[in-house]
Amino acid sequence: MLAKVQAGVEVIVEQDHRPVAVIKTPPVPGRKISECIALAKTYEEKLGYAPVPDPDAKDLQAAIDAHPDPLNPLTWD
Repeated sequence: MLAKVQAGVEVIVEQDHRPVAVIKTPPVPGRKISECIALAKTYEEKLGYAPVPDPDAKDLQAAIDAHPDPLNPLTWD
């Protein structure tokens, strides 16, 4: 059941054919990277120059390309 929850499936727990609980992955804090890119582009249009999120990254796409591997969520034993 936990493997299904980790894959994004919501599991409804029932007792006597009545739902008593829902098991699902918790919400992820923060913004999605796509939201960050859209926000950065909006600021760039408004300010007239691109914001630089990291002194080592020349632009946001370079920072994304530098870390192509997906983050692995925590697993519970």
